[in-house]
Parts: sequence; structure tokens; C-alpha cells
Amino acid sequence: MEPTISKTEINKIINSEHHNPFEVLGSHKVKIQEKTVVVIRTFQPGAKKVEIIEIKKTSHRGKPCVRPSSKEYPMQGIDYNGLFEAVFRRRKKVFPYKLKITFNEKNVQVVYDPFSFKQILTDYDLHLFAEGNHYNIYDKLGAHIMTVDGIEGIHFAVWAPNAIRISVIGDFNSWDGRRHPMSVLGESGVWEIFIPDLKEGDIYKYEIKAKNNDIYIKSDPYAYYTEIRPKTASVVYNIDKYKWGDDLWMQERDNKNQIESPIAIYEVHLNSWKRVPEEKNRALTYREAAIELVKYVKEMGFTHIELLPVSEHPFDDSWGYQVTGYYSATSRYGTPDDFMYFIDCCHQNNIGVILDWVPAHFPKDAHGLSWFDGTNLYEYGDTRKGEHKEWGTLVFNYERKEVSNFLIANGLFWIEKYHIDGLRVDAVASMLYLDYSRKEGEWVANKYGGRENLGAIQLLKKFNILAYKYFPGILTIAEESTAWPLVSKPTYIGGLGFALKWNMGWMNDVLEYMSKDHIYRKYHHNNITFSLLYAFNENFVLPLSHDEVVHQKGSLLAKMPGNEWEKFANLRLLYGFMYGHPGKNLLFMGGEIGQWFEWDNKKSLDWHLLQYEPHKKLQTFLKHLNQLYKAEPSLYEIDSHPSGFEWIDCHDSDNSVLAFLRKGKDQKNLLIFICNFTPVCRYDYRLAVPRPYLYKEILNSNSAIYGGNDIGNPGLLKPESVPHYGKPFSVKLILPPLSVLILKPVNHMAGKA
Repeated sequence: MEPTISKTEINKIINSEHHNPFEVLGSHKVKIQEKTVVVIRTFQPGAKKVEIIEIKKTSHRGKPCVRPSSKEYPMQGIDYNGLFEAVFRRRKKVFPYKLKITFNEKNVQVVYDPFSFKQILTDYDLHLFAEGNHYNIYDKLGAHIMTVDGIEGIHFAVWAPNAIRISVIGDFNSWDGRRHPMSVLGESGVWEIFIPDLKEGDIYKYEIKAKNNDIYIKSDPYAYYTEIRPKTASVVYNIDKYKWGDDLWMQERDNKNQIESPIAIYEVHLNSWKRVPEEKNRALTYREAAIELVKYVKEMGFTHIELLPVSEHPFDDSWGYQVTGYYSATSRYGTPDDFMYFIDCCHQNNIGVILDWVPAHFPKDAHGLSWFDGTNLYEYGDTRKGEHKEWGTLVFNYERKEVSNFLIANGLFWIEKYHIDGLRVDAVASMLYLDYSRKEGEWVANKYGGRENLGAIQLLKKFNILAYKYFPGILTIAEESTAWPLVSKPTYIGGLGFALKWNMGWMNDVLEYMSKDHIYRKYHHNNITFSLLYAFNENFVLPLSHDEVVHQKGSLLAKMPGNEWEKFANLRLLYGFMYGHPGKNLLFMGGEIGQWFEWDNKKSLDWHLLQYEPHKKLQTFLKHLNQLYKAEPSLYEIDSHPSGFEWIDCHDSDNSVLAFLRKGKDQKNLLIFICNFTPVCRYDYRLAVPRPYLYKEILNSNSAIYGGNDIGNPGLLKPESVPHYGKPFSVKLILPPLSVLILKPVNHMAGKA
């Protein structure tokens, strides 16, 4: 019998060039000699024969189920490449069935036909995605476990508008792209297929045929899980099965004003925080970190852990900033459920979790987003906009709505599915400026002739608006290194909408100052005071981050001048000054124990240093500093407002001394910070005080318990009626060498001296 389809259609199927194989394969009602019949077609390359087994719908214990009948209907081979057809002349309606495929005597498969299922994605889904407004698109695209017509399987969907053909490939079809071609849905550029009988844990990729007939093998951009490196296949995963235990944390977070709360962040690279030398020096798993890292951070008093990117990335030495799996928590340390367990443990111990997020650029790895469907799909086509040559990466095309949707939904995904408390957005400056790190002639102006990337600006604003609309208690933090205005201000007044911005200027200035020999510091006094001229323009985080302890920059301890005692004293002074300065605080791991060597992402921190007294005492100082910070509202309540800070003396450059007030909402709630940046002990140093209270030294970085020589001011300091720097009262005190003192007024009046 002649085939019921044309040779052209046959060739499209066997050559894997049909954009909608559902029009040919599967079950169809067709007209033959004016009579309606049912035709079933399947393409099974290498099969010896194929038979159809009709499915009977029945019920079992009151529940509907399907059972195969005993009758098998042979299919006719209509092309030697493996295209089979069966015509049911007495049927007018399509019916459920299975395929029995015989490849040889030892390989007989009985499966449901993927091409017997109807379209699953709705037109509304496709409409929202096309306009860039499908904020949970990750629930639609990618691989999802579902039951269709009572049959379990996996629904696959991917966006690739310029492809000729896309197939799902994996072990289940011997990685043969001819077996499971997908169908494009209208003009959306989205392809889908439901494959019955597949299950969680199955691995897969997409085989994409471009318009020039090139074949690309790609990981799923929306995959929830990925094979352990160096393998790159995507893994089917049910991301919604974890049972959370952090309800109380989530409720309190939604009602919390983060800007008025203490934020002391411990920045961590999971791969190198602590390793297991007995097991080939491997990193901790997520679940091991849930015990060891969480216990440590809680003990140290930090409020948040910030993780360098945990999105899937192929190369350990990239630290995670070259992402290939934006929706996939890296499999290096365990499964998505394992990562959720880690976050859950953090929350149950009152520790927030911030992730570094990288919407600025992505790598060129062949299995990733680059040249995804044989065109510049995710990246700008013009390399003057679409490539960061110094990083060897590509720039997202923020003006393409589906790309913008991909990124916005990705940020929301981590907050919703993983209960993440904040996203620190990496390399924001590279997103904002079209001429970022480019020479004249190497960049393209925007439509107004300017250097601002309008698409990126719109994306950042839109993401922040949506993030705070749906998750009001979270934090978005910009790593932005320029003077771009209003980064951490609301979008309705022209801001970008972030909650916080890294104060890169403070970090650079203070580290340059602290690295100076003590005798030269008086000539660079403005380095340590300049940040207060702009400290309240933004809501700042003061970062001493990983970027400052790599690439031959040395560790924080190694940057400090002087002998060993002076180096430790300088580092304690730096930390004390940071916690006193307006802004939230961030310290990269290892800084709290005084690493001598700069960070090496290939090995563990030097935990053995804690057997030595100076390192152990430095760690104790950080612990006490965090405890004090959280206990004193004057250090965090209004640290983004000028009313929370007041200079007492910022002009004593000859002695390299600074003194200032920190105040809370209740202006009587105050602390005095005095910083001596020289190794000279200054006796009878006169300090102006705001009120005639008695003052108590509540922290002295020169205390012996921190490694100092115990010079300080025991007892209570009684003000004198001696005017000083515009204040009617002052005290005399001892300024220990290379130290920070914190004074707190006692609640009863001292009276006039």
C-alpha cells in the first residue's frame, strides 16, 4: 500500500529537518478515498519491525488507569530508513496506544509514542514569554516531570527560534537526534515534546540543527541539575520535593527592614573554605557545610553567608563567575536538595544566605548559551557590544525580551525555589556602560549617542522592582565600581532599585592607606576620611572581599606594614574602623584568622594557623566585634543617614588619629570610636565628648585577649568642662598604639568636673 504522506514529508522526517514532526508522526485522522481513517506513523531508525498495542482505559480501586490489550497491529515500513505507518480503516477516532519496537531479538522496547500527545505549553505562556513577562518561565521551559493523560513522563521545552530542528538526546535513545525531534510552537521559537516513561535522574541534552545544517549539542539553559564536571549533560530533577523547615525565618524576613538591621557578611568560596585531606583533598559537600560552616558562622557572629556563585560552571578556577547553568546549583557539592538543606540549616540558625549572581556575561563553552541555535541568540551579535575580551566572555543581549525574561526569572528563581535571602549582582558597571573596558572605536553608542546600556539598565530596574514586590524581605546588592548615581535608591526617583551597593571606593582607599608605612600615613590622611563625603549617597556595604586577596595582591595581613605584632594590630584596627564606619560589613573568609598567604581557590584555608596565639586572638576579636555590632543599634539602625554619624575629630593628621560618633534612632544611643593609626602610644590625649556622661571603654583592640599589650583605659572616664573641638566637655585618655577604642556613655550623669 502506498504511504499516506508525500515523499517530501518523508524526507523531512528521515533527514531530521521537519520543524513540526507532530504533523507527520503520531496518530492522525486522514481522508482516504473520501473516507475518514486513522493513521499512525513512527520513525524508528534501526528497527526491524514495529507493532501497535492498543491501550484500554479501565479503573482500579476507583482510580482511572490504562492497560495494554493483548492485540498487536503490525506497522508497514514505508521507508528503509525506519519510517513506519499503520492505517486503521475501520477507525474514525484516534485511540491510545503503545509501540512495540523490535531492534533485534535481545532489544525489544514497549513504549508510549511521544507524538501521540498534544501541545502542553499554553498560548498564554508563549505570549508572556515573548513579551518578556513570564516570571516563572523556569516552571515551563526546561525538563519537568509530569503526568499527561494518566501517563508519567518528562516534558521538555527550549527556546531556539532560529533552529531548523531540535531533538532531545540521551541514554534513553542512544543519543540519536532522529528519535525524539521536538516541534516548534507557532512563531514563539519555543520547541517542546513530552516523552513518556522517562524519569527523574535521566540525563539529556538538546541536539540543535542550525540553518546552515551545522549541528550543536547543548545543555538545557533551564536545567535544574547538571552532571558532575567534566561531564556537561543536564539531569532531570524534581526541584519541588524538598520539605523546608524554615517557616519562622521566612515569615520574619518578610516583615524585616533590612536597611535598619545589622548585616555582617562572611563571604565564602565553598570549594576552598575547608577541604577533606583524607579524601583526596576534596571540598565539603553541601550537607557537610550545613554542619561545619553554619556552626562556625554562628559562633563567629556573622549575620549572613555570601557564597561565590554556585550556579553550574565548568571550570573550578573560574570561581563560578563563568556560568553555564543559570538554573542549576553546581553538582560539585551535591544535589539541589542538598543545597536546600544547607540553606534551611542556615535559616534555622538565624543566618541569611546571599548568592553572587552573574547576569553580566557568560562563557563561550560549546555546550552553553553561546551561539545557541547557530545564531547570536543570547548574546549581542556585534562583538563591540557582545564580548568582554579581557574576560573572554559574551555579553547578554538585554534588549531581546526573551533573554531579559531568562535573566529576571533566574534571579527570582533562586529566591523562590531556594529561599535565598539576597543576590549580590556581579560586575554591574560592566552592564551599565557600553564602553566598559573598551578603547575608542571598540564600542557602539546607544540610540541617543550615549555610553549607557539602556537594555541593561531597564533589566536591573525591572528585576529589583519585581524582587521586592514578590519578596519584600530580601536584599539585592550591586557590585558597582563607578559613580553611577542612585544605585541603591528606588526606581521611582530614578534609581536602579538595589537595597545596597558595595563601597569599592572605601575599600580601595582604606587598603591603600593601611598598606602605607606608619610614618607616611599622616600624608595620606584624606584616604581614610574621604569616604565620609559620600557615605550617605547610597546604602553601602563595606567590602573586604575576595578580589583584594588574589592575583599577587597578598592577604589582608600581608598588606599590613611593620613587624608581626604591628601587622596583627593593624588588621584589628582595620576591622574596628570598618565596623565603626557607616555601612554594612563584608569580610572574605580567612581574613578573620589572619591568613599569611593570599587566597588559593585550589586548597583549604590555613586553619592550622589557629594553633598559634596571634591568629586565634584575631579570630576572637572578630567574634567579639560581631557580637558588639549586633548588640548596638547605633551601629546599624541609621548607618545610611547622616544623622547616624558625626565627626569628633577628623583633622589630626599629624598623629594619624580619627574620632567619631555613631548614633541610633534614639540620639542618646551613641558610641565613640577613636582610631590611632600609628604605633605610638598617646597619653593624656584630649577627646571632645558630646555629653557629660561617664564613659566606659567597651572594646579595645589592644587588649591582651586580642593579642595587644593591654594598654587602655580601665574604669570610667569622667568628662571635664574643658571645651574641645566645639564641644563643651572633653576627656583625657590613653590611645594605645595601632588600636581602635570604642567608648559608651554610662546611663547616669557625671556632673561638672
